[in-house]
Amino acid sequence: MTTDAHETFKLGEFTVPRLWTGLWQLSSNAWGAAPLSKIRQAMGRHVESGYTAFGRHGAYLTTSGTWLLTAVDPTRALRLITTAGQFRSSLESPESVFGATKYCVFKPTVMSPETVEAAVRQRIERMRTERVDLLQACLFHWQDYSNPDYITAIDILSQLKAQGLITTIGLCNFDAVHTDEICSRFPNTIVSNQIPFSVVDTRALYALAQVCTKHGIKLLTYGTLCGGFLADKWIGEPEPEPYSGSLNPSQRKYLDLIVKAWGTWALFQELLILLRSIGDRHNGVSVSNVATRWVLDHPAVGAVIVGARLGCSEYTSDNLKVYGLVLTSQDRAEIEEVLARSASRQLIETIGDCGAEYR
Repeated sequence: MTTDAHETFKLGEFTVPRLWTGLWQLSSNAWGAAPLSKIRQAMGRHVESGYTAFGRHGAYLTTSGTWLLTAVDPTRALRLITTAGQFRSSLESPESVFGATKYCVFKPTVMSPETVEAAVRQRIERMRTERVDLLQACLFHWQDYSNPDYITAIDILSQLKAQGLITTIGLCNFDAVHTDEICSRFPNTIVSNQIPFSVVDTRALYALAQVCTKHGIKLLTYGTLCGGFLADKWIGEPEPEPYSGSLNPSQRKYLDLIVKAWGTWALFQELLILLRSIGDRHNGVSVSNVATRWVLDHPAVGAVIVGARLGCSEYTSDNLKVYGLVLTSQDRAEIEEVLARSASRQLIETIGDCGAEYR
């Protein structure tokens, strides 16, 4: 195992790292929060360590046209986006940091060129750049796929890309059927799809990974560490009480996934112990390292987005150990043996394809 080289991949015209820093946990104090000054300092530490790709919260557009930066704390989210833009513009080489933002539409109505362009220009202003690197063209909470407005929105975004306002366009939480539809209608337009994927949640392997390979787009995965449950600290711990106050919103979500849909807490403990033993074979890397590497090893995956509470809870050095970690066929076979005793492969039926849980 070596850790001297950071792994990269091509995303449109960019070469970007395979580990991204997700900032959604900074959008509300419910996860725990640091002052904006400490968050900015933490961004600097991440960049110095080689984390040069950040995924940021964007804005969500309701039918009334009201901008809601999060459902929890819109004021804080706006300040965070502004802080991120200020940090990037302060760098000697701002272009060395890749920033991804989202454009989500709730309860969609008829999309217009004016509405979509306004959303793009808002992000350009807040990111303090001339164009948006990756506008996640995700109609994130699209209530009914039979409403064709997502096609209209992608069409408008592709026109803005041709005008130079957007460099690359991605999707977020689109399932296999609709990813295939969009990529077929707009060839060579979409570069990515941001979806949940972990050693627990393997729905992406049902059909979406094949669709992405077919169209040459990459998966950007989140939830890869199940809100932090795929970590050494949970080995030997009793099943937590969801509303005891000890879990944050993300952990409550993934606890439900683990014990209500995937399997039992006892089986999850078996998985953690196995990942720990695999890590011991590879110079003692962490459970989180092994879980992340397992996802990265799937050909359709471009990057794993690791959520961080900058200034509060960061695992910068540990996460970098993923680079250079090479799982063996024995490692993968042993992981598959545990998964075969779970409901991992049935999640596509019980929950639905990727993103179904948000609709």
